[in-house]
This record gives sequence, structure tokens and C-alpha cells, in this order.
Amino acid sequence: MPSLIVLNAKGATLQNGKLVLLGVSPNAIVFADRPVRSAGHDLTNRIVEDWGNGSDNFQKDPPNATVSAFQKDGNGVRDAVVVLKNPKLEGENLAFEVDVLEGDIKGADGAASVFIDIIGRPFTPMSFTGVARRTAWRGAYYAGAAGAVGAAAAYGAYGPYAPRCGYYPYPPCY
Repeated sequence: MPSLIVLNAKGATLQNGKLVLLGVSPNAIVFADRPVRSAGHDLTNRIVEDWGNGSDNFQKDPPNATVSAFQKDGNGVRDAVVVLKNPKLEGENLAFEVDVLEGDIKGADGAASVFIDIIGRPFTPMSFTGVARRTAWRGAYYAGAAGAVGAAAAYGAYGPYAPRCGYYPYPPCY
């Protein structure tokens, strides 16, 4: 399902094949578009840890991303499209090796966001579905057996044509 990861930071630099997110947020936003319309969070350090996990991972097939950085004076936004590789979280900064596909963020000295494209990675730990599996597991843990019974009832009611949300491994319907 079409999904994105969004990393937010106080600032960013992009030079000599390296992107550094300065003061990166400790959590990332993960969301899916229609028909699922689901959103959640994952820890930034877990995203870095999971980068090379699974058979179809970001280490083997690095994702594209758009880096958008504001100018503090409010006169604009600078954007660059990059391929992200080898993340390293060092304190509050997150660094990537990058291939710049287009654009530049020179002159942007304000807050920054990185929009990571994870389309086509349906069952990796980094995928939206992977996040949904963790979220579903946590939901079942806290809700007890009622969640499992509800999921089984949903599958029983719809069979293989069930909606793509609301039961394991998919996120809740909103």
C-alpha cells in the first residue's frame, strides 16, 4: 500500500554526498494514503536499526526521498531529491550518505523534513505493513484476546476480499 515515512529536524545540511539532519525528532511519522488513510509513529532509532533487516531492505535497495528545508526568514523552501544510504544516528543528528538526483538545499537555514518513499516494500520491517504488524501486536497485547477475536470475525465475514485495514496485519481503519 502506498506509504511514507517523514523525519523532521531543526535543520539540515547537504554537501559532498552527505545529508545531515540536525536535531532530528526522536520519532518519525508513518502514514498511508487512500483507501487505508492510516497514520502512526515509529522511533527514529528503530528506523535506523531496521535499515538493513529483512530480505527486501533499504540497505539492498535504498529508498528515494525528498528533503525540504525552510529559510528562517520565511522567503522560501529548498528541495532536493536524493537516494538515502547508510544512516548513522549520532546524538541528535542523523546522517545519510546520499546520491543527489536533483535540487539542492543551499541557503535553507530553518527546519527540515525528509519524506521517504517506501512504496513497493510491503513486508520488510521498515515497511508500513511492518509497522502495522508491530502496532497490531501491541494492540493485541494491550487489548487482550478481544482484538484477536475481532480480527478473526472480520476475516470470517469478508474472507479473502476483506478491506485492507482494521485487522492484522493491516492498520486500523479511520
